[in-house]
Amino acid sequence: MSQSQVKTAVITGAAGGIGKELARRLAERKLNLVLVDLNEEAIHAVIQELGLDASNALAVRADVSKEEDVQNYVNQAVAKFGTIDYFANNAGIEGPSGLVEELNVKSLDLVYNVNVRGVFLGLQYVIPVMKKQKSGAILNTSSLAGLMGAPGMSPYIMSKHAVIGLTRVTANELAPFGIRVNAVLPGTINTQMMRNIEQNSGSADDFKAANEAATPMGRYGESQEVAAVMNFLLSEEASFVTASLYTVDGGMMGQ
Repeated sequence: MSQSQVKTAVITGAAGGIGKELARRLAERKLNLVLVDLNEEAIHAVIQELGLDASNALAVRADVSKEEDVQNYVNQAVAKFGTIDYFANNAGIEGPSGLVEELNVKSLDLVYNVNVRGVFLGLQYVIPVMKKQKSGAILNTSSLAGLMGAPGMSPYIMSKHAVIGLTRVTANELAPFGIRVNAVLPGTINTQMMRNIEQNSGSADDFKAANEAATPMGRYGESQEVAAVMNFLLSEEASFVTASLYTVDGGMMGQ
């Protein structure tokens, strides 16, 4: 297969637990990978761990809340590989916790800049590339928090609701162009982000026990379990799937 026939995937937040496991899945499919993260050293470590090299992988440091950084990672992807076939709009942060009346508005701005503005900018710059080729699949990472509420996490929960709204709007806008847009909604997943949320809860052990008890499968999910669903949605196996929300939550929303 020539280089021009190899499909290319861009992953933001590629150095995190879920992003890294998605990169592993896509690397197994022999895709070209553009791995985007704020931590450039960590992206290079992922490339090395997965046995990739300059012929099939590109590391780009980016703050997804900055328009020039987003434009840069899209431009670099197209310059090196010629196209963007799959886009995992995955970067996100949990942000500060606290009651609404206690949080500083800067907390809201911090989370929204990454989780909403970053997703919006990614869409804004990737969509023209996909429209030009009249094909592509986009996957936004929301959260189970995008469907429910919980005390003390208003900025994060608001931001993940917003990602669902962006997913539905763009899926409808892009369907006529042969471009699919879906969202994955992880529940309690065994990642560093969950460690941070546990620590901010006041009692990490109690928080973990409560979440496990609230999950019918009785445990946290693993990054590779989320990545498996993402891998499906970013493939031609999901060719008639768009505007869909895929929960990966051990049955929590089914109660």
